[in-house]
Amino acid sequence: MAFAVMTITDAAADRVRAIVDNAGGDAKGIRVGIKKGGCAGMEYSVDLVTEPNAKDDLVEHAGARVWVAPEAVLYLLGTEMDFEVTTLRSGFTFHNPNQTSACGCGESVELKPADLAALAATGNPTVRAG
Repeated sequence: MAFAVMTITDAAADRVRAIVDNAGGDAKGIRVGIKKGGCAGMEYSVDLVTEPNAKDDLVEHAGARVWVAPEAVLYLLGTEMDFEVTTLRSGFTFHNPNQTSACGCGESVELKPADLAALAATGNPTVRAG
């Protein structure tokens, strides 16, 4: 069984391609991970990728490449990555079914690992037979 770790919206794909184009050189895409931090306990991390890690999962959409760190996979299953521009900020957003709470400022989240059996049982489109 193969899993699509997460999906990427067109807006997020556009922003990833712009980041790679502006970085020049050896930039190939971005890497999404999870790290401890913030008042809710965890934060999403987004870093430029020049040399992909063989253990990362690759998600591609509309010419954009996003690698997912192996330690973040269970926390990101079923997540939709988007890019939003508002009056006060712009940045990647993560619509994550594994999020149980967030801090008041929106910079950190509390996440639980995805329930693989429940995902498979519901026919969730992020789970595909391989």
